[in-house]
Amino acid sequence: MAHLTTTERRRAKVRRAVKAAANGRLRLSVHRSSKNIYAQVIDDVAGHTVAAASTLEEALKGSLKTGADVEAAKAVGKLVAERAKAAGVTQVVFDRGQYIYHGRVKALADAAREGGLEF
Repeated sequence: MAHLTTTERRRAKVRRAVKAAANGRLRLSVHRSSKNIYAQVIDDVAGHTVAAASTLEEALKGSLKTGADVEAAKAVGKLVAERAKAAGVTQVVFDRGQYIYHGRVKALADAAREGGLEF
């Protein structure tokens, strides 16, 4: 078995905890880079993505100053919540990945809650 880096270990640890707590709910997964932020609602049982949003989309790109700030994260959170509700999803479990629940990750989560997702 290959040795995992610190971030890979942290990501796996969080993912294990999230899946254990999921109770059949779908997972709202967040990925952030230095320039953008991405969110997906994933059905782990079926193995497919139900809804997704990111700052790379044309609809968001024009209205945002940058894809790497709290305002962009709020816009993505609101959009992914809208799309998840349209797909019939209201309850999810939040997967922050290797990122601490702070700043952009927290802003995305709060916006998704305001958009109607429960977690």
